[in-house]
Amino acid sequence: MEKHEEHTSHVHRDDEGDKLGMWLFIFTELLLFGMLFLMYAVYRYKNPVAFQLGGEELDVFIGTFNTVILLISSATVAMSITAIQRGNKKQALILLGITLFIAVLFLVNKYFEWGAKIEYGFYPGSNLLHELGHGTTLFFGLYYVMSGIHALHILIGIGLFIYVVHQIRREKIHSTDYVWLENTGLYWHLVDLIWIFLFPLFYLIH
Repeated sequence: MEKHEEHTSHVHRDDEGDKLGMWLFIFTELLLFGMLFLMYAVYRYKNPVAFQLGGEELDVFIGTFNTVILLISSATVAMSITAIQRGNKKQALILLGITLFIAVLFLVNKYFEWGAKIEYGFYPGSNLLHELGHGTTLFFGLYYVMSGIHALHILIGIGLFIYVVHQIRREKIHSTDYVWLENTGLYWHLVDLIWIFLFPLFYLIH
């Protein structure tokens, strides 16, 4: 602990500025997805039947499973922050390891889900969607764009967690300096929040 305190006293830190920067980033991300959600609402209003048919082709079980595991990952991230605050490095690493596993599992599920849909011809430009009509093409276009952007955020989150784990092992992140872990946790909560909106829009509202 003395080593951490001595190191902290010689290094200029602006934890509040770092947190403010993350909140500003989260705000811009919410604006981005807010515009996409608005676009979804407009197209759905204009093509209610086509969007209903498109939604019925998605696997509710997979969507529910991904929602549950992402909620669990939010809890493990929060618990890892508490663990590092208490100086329990081992527990924090275990919890972050669980979070990383869940993130990879989510992407694996999404890979197989997308693969199955593409194999059956449910992708923009396919003959099947051309036969079903313009509205269904719009539905799956938005589905791939919005869930794809979300998957990209998952990938970025995985990179951030790997960095944080590395920093904890090197004791660069510890009980008196854990803003990187906090900001990564905030980012991950944003990723989970976005999915909580995507899940009912595409999988449940038929």
